[in-house]
Amino acid sequence: MPRIVLSTRNKEHISAYIQILIGCVIGGVSYPLFLVPNGIAPGGVTGIATIFHFLFNLPVGLSSFLMNLPLFLLSYRKVGGRFAFRSFLAMLLFSFVIDFLNVMPLTVDTLLGTVYGGILLGAGLGLILRGNATTGGTDMMARLVHKHTPFITVPVILFMLDCVVIIGAGIFIDVYHALYALICIFISTKVMDTVLTGFSTVKACFIISSNENAITKRLLTELGRGVTQLMARGAYTGAERQVILCVTETQELPALKDIVREEDENAFLFVTEAHEALGEGFNSLTDDVNRNTNLTKK
Repeated sequence: MPRIVLSTRNKEHISAYIQILIGCVIGGVSYPLFLVPNGIAPGGVTGIATIFHFLFNLPVGLSSFLMNLPLFLLSYRKVGGRFAFRSFLAMLLFSFVIDFLNVMPLTVDTLLGTVYGGILLGAGLGLILRGNATTGGTDMMARLVHKHTPFITVPVILFMLDCVVIIGAGIFIDVYHALYALICIFISTKVMDTVLTGFSTVKACFIISSNENAITKRLLTELGRGVTQLMARGAYTGAERQVILCVTETQELPALKDIVREEDENAFLFVTEAHEALGEGFNSLTDDVNRNTNLTKK
């Protein structure tokens, strides 16, 4: 049987759709498992649908899909064909999972429901966004509002819309659950950011030293890491000097500090987190695509 070889672009497409599928399942199941049984309306169109569920016993998934549909039709021409198709698919799957995945609530403890519902929702939405899609909702609405009121940024509009949903939850459900919904939004946002940027195990180290050549040589030979020398100018003296940039794994940081300390005790070193490093010495861009595809198949 002939072996099928996929191009990098095809692997990217497959990876994107697998991430969207898994994201819809993880994010969608957070509603019947944790959020709806505990009266948590975590902002957005689905949050409005959750309020309607408590008022009129309407299905959350179907209500959110019907509210998202006109927003999608108004904005799909502006977001591009591929993004629009993926977003419509995500919107449909997300709504379907909420209503038709037959799962029982895991807890009726509001705090547990808030925390774990927020974690699942954030992880699901993060995967959907990594697949270059969206579930529709307030982000599309925010873009439409921003087009007519460009002096108001999209994040501000999103915050205002979520506040309206939270206030509605406080009025029509109760203030107690509205306050928990705020916690859920915070948790889901943090988890979503983590899924998008990855868990940081990489550090970017900047070194300013009068002995930069010796430090550079030892970093290259002993750590085996690439080093970049940046030209900088001191604001006080006006003198030009080199700044060494070296990206390392977290576990290599003590060795790097030892090298700098041994070569120049008066060196200036500062370390920042790099959420992801792709290229020589780390995962390549192609390997990253392959890893995402294989990970989502497991």
